[in-house]
Amino acid sequence: MKIHLLLFLTFLFCATQAQELPESLTLEEAIDYGLTHNRSIINANREIQKAKKEKWKTIALGLPQVSSEVNYQNFLEMPVSLVPAEFFGGKPGELSELTFGTEQNMIGSFKMEQLIFDGSYLIGLQATKVYLAISENLFEKTNLEVKKMITNLYSNALLAKYNIKFLEKNRASLEDNFQEIHQLFRNGFEEEESVEQIQLTLSQTNSRLKYATSLLKIEEKMLKFVIGYPIDSPLKLKNELDDIFNEDLYFKTLPNSENIDNNIDIRIADNTVKSESLKLKLEKSKALPKVNAFINRTYTGNSNEFTFTDSEQKWYGSSLLGLNVKIPIFSSLGRDANTQKAKISLDQAKTQLEEIQSKIRIEVSAALNEYQLAIDNYFTEKENLRLAERIERKNQTKYFEGMIQSFELRIAQLQLYTAQSNFVKAIQKVITNKTTLETLLNQSNTQ
Repeated sequence: MKIHLLLFLTFLFCATQAQELPESLTLEEAIDYGLTHNRSIINANREIQKAKKEKWKTIALGLPQVSSEVNYQNFLEMPVSLVPAEFFGGKPGELSELTFGTEQNMIGSFKMEQLIFDGSYLIGLQATKVYLAISENLFEKTNLEVKKMITNLYSNALLAKYNIKFLEKNRASLEDNFQEIHQLFRNGFEEEESVEQIQLTLSQTNSRLKYATSLLKIEEKMLKFVIGYPIDSPLKLKNELDDIFNEDLYFKTLPNSENIDNNIDIRIADNTVKSESLKLKLEKSKALPKVNAFINRTYTGNSNEFTFTDSEQKWYGSSLLGLNVKIPIFSSLGRDANTQKAKISLDQAKTQLEEIQSKIRIEVSAALNEYQLAIDNYFTEKENLRLAERIERKNQTKYFEGMIQSFELRIAQLQLYTAQSNFVKAIQKVITNKTTLETLLNQSNTQ
């Protein structure tokens, strides 16, 4: 009975887990799912949590620190002290052996410390904010890269399906042609070469279709891997290519390439400058005094036997209030060397920020140019596809009317297939380039 109950609960748990997985996702839903379940994002979020704990750890250093200590001693053999014998009426020059104290003693202490002033502590508080900002920027950078990958992979999967439709249409057309030409050959109205030509084209199309089908499966698995979805679980893509690549919407707005301040790499470099600036302040603060206050309360009990838990045990208390002031005076120019080193690091960070700003401007300009070229190429390939379809239809008609040879028909067919492939690649290039530009500008927006 217990075994049956365990099996039932296991099945119920697995069924519940399976229900939590969405069976299909739109591009927006895939991005949302990925931003929650992607492993890199999960770890980047953990870095933020670590930064928050580090911030509190630094704050806690300036708050009261309380500690207690208990020491128990049991002398297996009491220590002997030697004192001049003449103190007790003995001869001068001789020593008497004396034993002081009790065989057992216990000391309990309670101590509270409070930081009064420490320049490095104040700088540390500021540094924790910068450290947290750096972690948040790295988290955002990871988000941007993951969104970019999801958009490209989702689009690639849809483009693979779109390409498969082209290939299936081509195969169906070629199979019809093959049947007609083969029948003409049997009746003696066509040469064997014509059959072989169409057979060759059909074989190549079948190979491309097989490759495109395998590619679709790979793209879908890569998408599931990136969004953190179980690889072996089925997942349907809700969107069709027209849903995410609509000409009227896709080319309507162009990302604003003038403002690059929101670029995540620039923001990270800016935070590095702030971090190095705080390190310089930290080195300078080491020349300031450090002040700590403390209160110490101690209780001591003595006995020849273990009676420290008895209510009659006598305890002798003492209290101490103190102030510790540490003033740096001379460090053999060591502090000055560290300060100069920190200043050099700050200058390096500023130079690196300028370099990244210039680099991002160039990258944005190049990405914008690539995107505009991709748009122009898209419309060119779209028109080429329309022309190739017309040419292929005309050659089909001419061939069956006996006006051209099978070789000329095959050239027209291959020209059409190339135009189809180029059109699919042109769409992919537009999507990829726009996603790259939006990621650089931190203006990611899924259509």
